Amino acid sequence: MSAPASVTAPAPDPPTRPPGTPRPTRRTWRRALRRDWQLYSLAILPLLFFLIFRYLPMLGNVIAFRRFQPGGSIFGEYWVGMRYVKMFLADPTFWNVFTNTLVLGGLTLLFCFPLPIVLALLLNEVRARRLKRFVQSVSYLPHFLSIVIVAAMVMQLLSMDGTVNSLVTSAGGEAVPFLQRPEWFRTIYISSEVWQTVGWGTILYLAALTTIDEDLYEASRIDGANRWRQTWHVTLPGIRPTMVTLLILNIGTFMAVGFEKILLLYNPLTYPTADVISTYLFRMGFGSSNFSYAAAIGLFEAVIGLILVLSANLIARRTVGTSLW
Repeated sequence: MSAPASVTAPAPDPPTRPPGTPRPTRRTWRRALRRDWQLYSLAILPLLFFLIFRYLPMLGNVIAFRRFQPGGSIFGEYWVGMRYVKMFLADPTFWNVFTNTLVLGGLTLLFCFPLPIVLALLLNEVRARRLKRFVQSVSYLPHFLSIVIVAAMVMQLLSMDGTVNSLVTSAGGEAVPFLQRPEWFRTIYISSEVWQTVGWGTILYLAALTTIDEDLYEASRIDGANRWRQTWHVTLPGIRPTMVTLLILNIGTFMAVGFEKILLLYNPLTYPTADVISTYLFRMGFGSSNFSYAAAIGLFEAVIGLILVLSANLIARRTVGTSLW
């Protein structure tokens, strides 16, 4: 008796495309470049800027491990290894300026990051357009002032015969040399930084507030939520991606405390609390001509900044689901 012949199932018909549907094409980056080359050409100048002024100077970090002498090779004369790294790690002055950098950076982040959010929320509640525009204009103006002008204003206000001391003496007190007292420098710096940056920082938050769906506010009002609960449960979650992004960027510049303003405001009497890594590098590099030592400290600062950015981005992605990349 013969075995039954095996029957093979017919292959399924390939899915048919509806008539008139174009055949899908695989878009590659070359096709995208040929199609939108005008848009891509706009990125040439920014890319050249970052290449010339940001990435090529990184080659100079090699002098942190080589002996550099002015007038010699731009990449140093000979290899010294970790000599300069060991020097600043064993230098108590460096650890003093490192501590000052952490304190000033922490205070700047503590005050200059949340205050623009608070101001943006307050401006969002203002219904009088003229008043809102006036407050915005007044708060934006300090951002456009030069650092030199801001420092001159601070010096004029806090000098021995300035406005603040005039008020102190008129109230029966004694004039205080604010700019010569180390304990006053951090207060002066943070106050001037808040005055200059908080208004400008509200722009992105006000733009983010306009993207929140009004139906969410209407639904929360139907549920009986007052203005505070609407802010907590609707407004803040709506601008959370913007908040997280700006927080990561601020953490990235945590170590780069305002060099120009500190350089203009500090003096040898306030070094114990005012001297930070950037000003210390300036004195070591251009004052003492010890460029290799300054490069080693600058590389150490950059590595810490990179670690902070990566850590903040990772924590933000795992906790709130929003990150830069």
